[in-house]
Amino acid sequence: MNSQSAATDTHCVIAADIVVPTSAVAMSATLDYDTPPLPGDALPLLWHWIFFRPTVPQSQIGEDGHPKKGGFLPDLGLPRRMWAGGRLRFHAPLTVGSAITRESSILNISEKEGRTGKLGFVTVNHKVYCEGTLAIDEEHDIVYRAPAVPGTPAPAPTAAPEAAQWHRQIVPDEVLMFRYSALTFNVHRIHYDKTYVTEVEGYPNLVVHGPLIATLLMDLLRRHAPDATVREFSYKALRPSFMGNTLHLCGQPSADGKTVELWSKDHEGWLTMTARATLA
Repeated sequence: MNSQSAATDTHCVIAADIVVPTSAVAMSATLDYDTPPLPGDALPLLWHWIFFRPTVPQSQIGEDGHPKKGGFLPDLGLPRRMWAGGRLRFHAPLTVGSAITRESSILNISEKEGRTGKLGFVTVNHKVYCEGTLAIDEEHDIVYRAPAVPGTPAPAPTAAPEAAQWHRQIVPDEVLMFRYSALTFNVHRIHYDKTYVTEVEGYPNLVVHGPLIATLLMDLLRRHAPDATVREFSYKALRPSFMGNTLHLCGQPSADGKTVELWSKDHEGWLTMTARATLA
């Protein structure tokens, strides 16, 4: 696999938002909690993804539903774009009701030749501040891919570990996916337009949001270790998960209690996302 990489300039985009209590209530309901965080409470980890929504004008939306490339995100000549993974460090909480800002800059752009053709990778750094204090330092990896070619074999799947101390299963349906799309203002058509996702992108059904799966893995930790303090979290998407199929959320704390390995697997037992939480 050939690759080339280049650092980028220090151009920074700043966005401002407020941790609106009604959004926290809506996210809490989406994840099936009876009691949401109240004003002044810490926002659960990874819920910051429902803020700083990409509210570009309708005329600037591309065919796939994403904002057109060529602004902050580069146009690599590859039309398909998805979350690939990321790494986060948590320095301070975001609190419900507080003003927050995000400073975003592109750290790296690389291109590779894979088995299915050309791939592009963009790494974006987000620094999120709560009332002026650095709360989250995040690196977000985005993958760009060539148009789908009918008959192209899918990459070989990886079998998920069998044993897990923590386990939860859900079946992502239209309601869950609609709610998360609405919360994040995500209009990528692979999450709601079955004709588009099957005929253009070549998937068998609607694709479950990568950040939703990462959030559900973090939520698994929250449910089993509610008093744990997470300092770092990393995740990597390995294989798409599809609406209507059982999604298994798994977690295995380390013997020393310092880390938790997390993963999701599909209804066939294939690994779809891996993650690691580092605890204080």
